[in-house]
Amino acid sequence: MTKKILLTGANGLLGQKLVHLIGGNSGYQLIGTGKGENRLSAQYSNYQYDTMDITNGEEVLEVFAKHKPDFVIHAAAQTNVDHCEINKIECWSSNVLATQNIVNACLAQKSFLLHISTDFIFDGTAGPYKEDAVPYPLSFYGYSKLVAEEIVQKAENLTWAIARTVLVYGIAEDMSRSNIILWVKKSLEDGKRINVVDDQFRTPTLAEDLAKGCFLIVDQKATGIFNISGSDFLTPLEMAYKTADYFKLDKNLITKADSTTFVQPAKRPPRTGFDITKAKNILGYQPVTFDEGIAFLAKQLK
Repeated sequence: MTKKILLTGANGLLGQKLVHLIGGNSGYQLIGTGKGENRLSAQYSNYQYDTMDITNGEEVLEVFAKHKPDFVIHAAAQTNVDHCEINKIECWSSNVLATQNIVNACLAQKSFLLHISTDFIFDGTAGPYKEDAVPYPLSFYGYSKLVAEEIVQKAENLTWAIARTVLVYGIAEDMSRSNIILWVKKSLEDGKRINVVDDQFRTPTLAEDLAKGCFLIVDQKATGIFNISGSDFLTPLEMAYKTADYFKLDKNLITKADSTTFVQPAKRPPRTGFDITKAKNILGYQPVTFDEGIAFLAKQLK
């Protein structure tokens, strides 16, 4: 029997990768949702799109009642860390109140909920983190995502999973934001000097890998918290050098910097990244290396 998956944030980077991954899979019917119109040009026989404002509780209940999803992947969120720090009410509405709306609708339809979260729930003093590490966010964005996690975990009679991820990079249609690989590539091609920090550590995640991890959770109906990220523990400076090497660009244009030289509204955790042993052992999750990720993006750019 065909199972229904409802996806929030279908127009975003992860959302688009999930549409491409699940689109054409005859075992699933996929309903993509977003606040605006469908931005994805791809057509799949098992995919349809519906507008839904996740901050409108009544609208969420109506859309869920219409489609009656077996599974929900909640990928929509306000993820611009500095924007969240400056616009706290908007951030709270998008990341916290919206998650409560999704939980309420999942309970009404008895849907399995997969909620997407972030390494920014941690303070970055002890990374790479395992799933049972104690959260302590430094930014309002991180705090909002932690509260959203708690809403999911505390909901009675909800079957849930949480996929936490780190520094997602990839290429999507109608992209609103760049990523470290594209930024470094374009800057160096334009002959621009760039300052890149070497005192922050992450496990950067290819968007396609995150989509695969999410699908593995849904397909196996695996519950609990899973770290879904890349496995390479790198600084942004190392990522920049790897990008320059791959595209054969001038590394002399890259200047080593530390995070104190950048004035940003929101604090960043210095050392996050994830231990993904649990996802590998339970889900069979296997991400690409960062070098392979660069090559993957390079192919897509062609």
